[in-house]
Amino acid sequence: MQTFDVAIVGGGPAGSSCAAFCALAGLRTLVLERERFPREKVCGDCLNPSCWPVLEHLGLTQRVWDLPHSKLTSVEFIAIDGHKVIVDLPTREDCELSIKRSLFDDLLLRRACDLGVHVREETTVTALSHIGAENACSHEPVARPALDARQGRGCNVLQPGWKIETTSGESFLAQVLVGADGRNSTVARLRNLLPRPARERVALQAHIPLPRNFGKRIVLQFLREGYSGQAPVNEIELNLCLVGRPSTISKLRQWAQRHFEIPTDQPWHTITPLTRTPVPCTHENLLFIGDAARVVEPFTGEGIYYAIRSGELAAATIGKIIKNGDRQLALRQFARASAEMYRGRLWINRLARAAVLSPRFGSFFVHAAQINPLILKLLTAKIIRPPPPG
Repeated sequence: MQTFDVAIVGGGPAGSSCAAFCALAGLRTLVLERERFPREKVCGDCLNPSCWPVLEHLGLTQRVWDLPHSKLTSVEFIAIDGHKVIVDLPTREDCELSIKRSLFDDLLLRRACDLGVHVREETTVTALSHIGAENACSHEPVARPALDARQGRGCNVLQPGWKIETTSGESFLAQVLVGADGRNSTVARLRNLLPRPARERVALQAHIPLPRNFGKRIVLQFLREGYSGQAPVNEIELNLCLVGRPSTISKLRQWAQRHFEIPTDQPWHTITPLTRTPVPCTHENLLFIGDAARVVEPFTGEGIYYAIRSGELAAATIGKIIKNGDRQLALRQFARASAEMYRGRLWINRLARAAVLSPRFGSFFVHAAQINPLILKLLTAKIIRPPPPG
């Protein structure tokens, strides 16, 4: 049974960034990912300017620019009746890009591998056991045993940690566990922390041929049945997202088929249920990051930033825990830093949710912005603003 400082369940942007930062800090790190990369992921595919400092810390800025992408120049809001308001985006180097998640996620995971992270793809976690120090015994070398740990014959003894069992038959020990496995987190479910599902909203997403003269814009379109998000991800493909109620999502799909001339056999990826009931970001020596914390909508253009930034914050916290600091203090600091990361930035979540539950409410913002464009400019600025220094 192999032993690690930290085990991360989920190899998406949150898990891979956390793993990479842990490896940079010299921690023995494991990532367990149930799929084989590259793979597609339901998402708006947008990187907002806040991402660039984190990607720079990972040494990935140029490699991200080298991927097929689209440099986005504006956001177009469309009301139910067709009225439009356009808000320009920054066009500097710290701009908004759209990149297919299959490419971006694979780049992050390979970066973690390059830094020495142990990655197990096509591996699903089946059981989690929270164990005390007296039971955390392994015949494998321990990466960082506690300074005061008792040394038993033929084994090392860890601080309290986790035993992780998988479908591959392998088991692992780790001092800290990170749930980075998405909105319907297996880690949260196995620890009885997953909120009760509510099928309030359903999301569909597909990559379709880029319409002629679409340009480099993001479109947020409010419809009677919900809303649609659209953005080019390269020179030939458009990311098309639809979000509605269970009772209206089929009509939204029919609208998309007519509007974009999509064949009826077009494959769609889906997220259901869509609910924002959050999971606590810390629980014992367990951290939840990215979508596993269930804070943001998946198509707002902010999710990737929250994923990689929460991964960076979690890695700093794990470093403090492993180095025999005050574990409870470190976890409290992580909870505060996570809350600060979201502070003042969740307007678009409320608007997106309201647009599905009451599309006329979303259209109201567009009509109001025709009178006072500052309304949507302020809203857009909340999404694309760069993070504060440090």
